[in-house]
Amino acid sequence: MIIGRLVSLSGQRLLATLAALWVVALTATAVDADVIPDSTWVALRPLPNQGRTAVFALAVDPSNNQAVIAGNAQGSLLRSPDGGASWTTVHSGKAVLTTIAFSPFTAGLALAGTRGAGALVSKDGGVTWSAAAGLEGRAVRAFAFALTLVAAATDQGVYLSNDGVSWSASGLANRSVNSLAVEAIHAPVRLVAGSDSPAAGAALALYQSVDAGATWTAFSPAISGTFAVELAAGPLPPTGGIRPLDVGTNGGLFQSTDNGASFTPLSGGALLPSTDYTQVKFVTDHYDRFYAASDGGGSGSGGLWRTTDAGQTFLSLAPPVSSITALAVSNDESPLLYVATFDPSSHVAVLWAYHDTGGVPQRFATTPSPVASGGRVSSGTSGAHFFDFLSTSQAPYIGLGIGAVLLILAAFVAQIRGRRR
Repeated sequence: MIIGRLVSLSGQRLLATLAALWVVALTATAVDADVIPDSTWVALRPLPNQGRTAVFALAVDPSNNQAVIAGNAQGSLLRSPDGGASWTTVHSGKAVLTTIAFSPFTAGLALAGTRGAGALVSKDGGVTWSAAAGLEGRAVRAFAFALTLVAAATDQGVYLSNDGVSWSASGLANRSVNSLAVEAIHAPVRLVAGSDSPAAGAALALYQSVDAGATWTAFSPAISGTFAVELAAGPLPPTGGIRPLDVGTNGGLFQSTDNGASFTPLSGGALLPSTDYTQVKFVTDHYDRFYAASDGGGSGSGGLWRTTDAGQTFLSLAPPVSSITALAVSNDESPLLYVATFDPSSHVAVLWAYHDTGGVPQRFATTPSPVASGGRVSSGTSGAHFFDFLSTSQAPYIGLGIGAVLLILAAFVAQIRGRRR
């Protein structure tokens, strides 16, 4: 009877201890969802109903690095308030989302472009959305922001807005514009737009407006590529009044520091591979720090690179999947990167987070299983799912919890044996 009471008492203590450990484990998991380890790739929760299609639209609120907006293949906008740990559908549509952007000058203003169904606007940081008037039926591919206006690149030229809500055409109506950047944010606003080459074998077509879109002039810089996939203007350097202008084409990455009069190649040779560059994002107020990403154009030469010296040298951040389809960079000195990748062989899209503190890139796990990335697998792979789970960033906490439980069980057995003697 005494042994029975000891067993009962010890069992109660064991259960209480296990409950306490469970609470600790849950707390650790919650904290880990918000705190991305330094310079480490962590897989995020997949978008609901993403299926086996790529994610092209991704943005992070400049005032809150945990507020992320993404667009899925079904045309829905989803918002995460916790850095990708959970997602809530905030708008349901039918057209593919092509781009999402937050205004760096107007708090809470966010815009989303679609493939053929115009644009959506939010004034509360992406919580609620409504249709943008004047862009109905347009394919909207990019947004660019000045202090007093917003510009949109569409399949029928450039459109302008004072508030992101109401839009009107500004020019290039006979051109399909793929990319757009604001080169001067103060009046007179200077805009640069990129389009396809007008004819096979012709030089790359870029257009410039020095009067806030009232008139446009074509120019053809001596850079490779047949269309400008991405245009990005960085912050002003400490000396001089010209922002660096990066142009990503289907043939490489190039930079101008003289308002497009000349360009320096940043790809080719010992620098970056000569492939298509679809994403360029600058870091906060640093004209010389930016990220360049590529999906590889099906060549396998995609990736994500960082420069801290205005493109003189680049460091690969070694993403778990080399094909990058979307990139968002937070407004921090050591930014959080939200990255969408797509494996063309398996058609699996994955969202990742990376806290770039300048260290050597690491990752806790290999590429997530199809279950973790939104695809379907057979029901006979639960064991593989378990080990995939153990290979995630929760593994340290799980290991500590199992170790603690084993120690408690060992102590309990030793106590019972001691009583029996």
